[in-house]
Amino acid sequence: MPKIYRPLPIAALLSTVLLSQPALATVVLVKTSLGDFEVNLFDQSTPVTVTNFLSYVKAGSYNGTFIHRSEPGFVIQGGGFKYSGNNAAPFSAVAQQAPIRNEPKWSNVRATIAMAKVAGDPHSATNQWFINLADNSGGNPQLDLQNAGFTVFGQVTGNGMEVIDAIAALPNKLNASFNGVPLRNYTSADATAQRAVTQENLVLIESISVVNSEVNSAASLNPKANTAILQQQNSGDSSSGGAFGFILLGFTALLGWARRR
Repeated sequence: MPKIYRPLPIAALLSTVLLSQPALATVVLVKTSLGDFEVNLFDQSTPVTVTNFLSYVKAGSYNGTFIHRSEPGFVIQGGGFKYSGNNAAPFSAVAQQAPIRNEPKWSNVRATIAMAKVAGDPHSATNQWFINLADNSGGNPQLDLQNAGFTVFGQVTGNGMEVIDAIAALPNKLNASFNGVPLRNYTSADATAQRAVTQENLVLIESISVVNSEVNSAASLNPKANTAILQQQNSGDSSSGGAFGFILLGFTALLGWARRR
């Protein structure tokens, strides 16, 4: 089970510090083994989340990670795990900073990037993020309301969704030990032969880097407001908190399996 974070004084202090500091950039380039895409960050409207994300970027924490979850028609998710190549423990979890305050201002529509968090804890986002493949604002799950709303903090721009869709189109059910993980150059014949999954079969995040530090680079974008969460807050209704967590339990189990080998 993933750790459910408790509010700590240091976390509150960090959130205050992050809020007082301007984001250092608004556009990042994500280079993957299946192609590159850019994300325009909403640094002015979700400053805590963007500053947190950029702190991981600046530290190189995302370099060498891989897409560890793919649900076609829904989301792809990354930011949480790296491939180490160690036979005893081929994967390692990315070190997490203190969790941050939730900022559910924008809607989870297609091409937006949002923070993953622990079920039942709105203010538990750390390093994992996901990209919406469809309009996930309503329906089931209703991400604009689930767990007090998932914080959208940027948008994939240009032809970037072509790369995202290509990742989502990869098979993700061939190897039982990698259930939900998109695999490249891996076939059902490989699975039948029990061929080991290697780094070459994963969608690696080779690097994430800043390519535009203009403060108003998001001015031309028109994100959809999360009106559902505002209505819920005004009505005082917290019944839609839900148990929909975005920490991938299956892959956490895989880490345990890998360490036992």
